[in-house]
Amino acid sequence: MPSGEVLVACQDAALTFGRGALAVVAVHGANLTVRPGDRLAIVGPSGSGKSSLLHLMAGLERPTSGTVSRPGLDGPSAIGLVFQADSLIPALDVAENTALPLVLAGRTPAETRLPVSEALGLVDAADLADRLPEEISGGQAQRVAVARVLAQAPCLILADEPTGRLDHTTGARVLDALLTAADRTGAALVVTTHDPAIAARLTIRRSMRDGRLLAPEEAS
Repeated sequence: MPSGEVLVACQDAALTFGRGALAVVAVHGANLTVRPGDRLAIVGPSGSGKSSLLHLMAGLERPTSGTVSRPGLDGPSAIGLVFQADSLIPALDVAENTALPLVLAGRTPAETRLPVSEALGLVDAADLADRLPEEISGGQAQRVAVARVLAQAPCLILADEPTGRLDHTTGARVLDALLTAADRTGAALVVTTHDPAIAARLTIRRSMRDGRLLAPEEAS
């Protein structure tokens, strides 16, 4: 994929929940372009609109006004999502949860074995493969959620506070895994975070405040 190709472009993209006096503007007219190889941190406190912007980029929400286009992405499997909340399926063990995007894309169990094993190894969760979600901690579950995206090898990785529930050491390892996976495939990586130490490890940083994505010169 050419490095100049645009994966996602937000043009004056806004998102409002509710109507009239009860309306809440989660994102005000955001302008953002993501290209292959980008390493972008969207930084801001809780409630600043970071997650809502990520959901717009992923197509989980439609903009109330403005546009979000994905010219460089070929279908939903090209996007890998790491959610802030628990997202594992209780009835599936860790290996099956990790393999799920590959199975949904039509891969056979034999074809999922190697990418699942490699992905779990990257987040230090290989020993959890046979366990159910109820048998692991919240922090371990978040690492497995990251592994699920790594196994998918998407063109764009969107991670919503992927280290927010982890201790500093484990969080650093999870970010290492995301960066390694993105480097291997040339994927773009967009991480929302309130942690300056996490943001500092990504080459592009944009700040959000009260639903507004600040221009780069405003973010300092």
